Amino acid sequence: METFEQTFSLQVPSSTRNLVIIRDFVTKIAAQAGLSESERNRMELAVDEACSNVIEHAYGHDETQEVTVRATFDADCIKLAVIDSGSATFDPSRVPQEELKDMIRERRKGGLGLRLIQTLMDEVRYEIEPGKKNELHMVKKLGAEGAEKE
Repeated sequence: METFEQTFSLQVPSSTRNLVIIRDFVTKIAAQAGLSESERNRMELAVDEACSNVIEHAYGHDETQEVTVRATFDADCIKLAVIDSGSATFDPSRVPQEELKDMIRERRKGGLGLRLIQTLMDEVRYEIEPGKKNELHMVKKLGAEGAEKE
């Protein structure tokens, strides 16, 4: 079987108005990779949440900054990266994994986005280079549970 890999990149100003462009980009990549509509929607939601976090927390709604979404896919998986150069004060590896019911009972407003992303994607990891860039890497495996059957 011949192997292939395709990479696409989108760079937009850091504004919530551009989330629709990002969602469209991700949906088209996921469709081209053969994901079902349900899986495309899940991937779109995960990337939307990640980009919203960058816009709000890393950049503080500074529209002069940019958000980059890079997508690479082959026969096995889609790899997505959300890249920013904003504040790297947030270290996701230090976020405790609280019980969802406790978070709801306490009416916690933060922490659900990260948990949502981890639920929607097969793999999630962060790469932080303080003062340079932050990258959120997400992977969605292709296969019987995700790819549409022809």
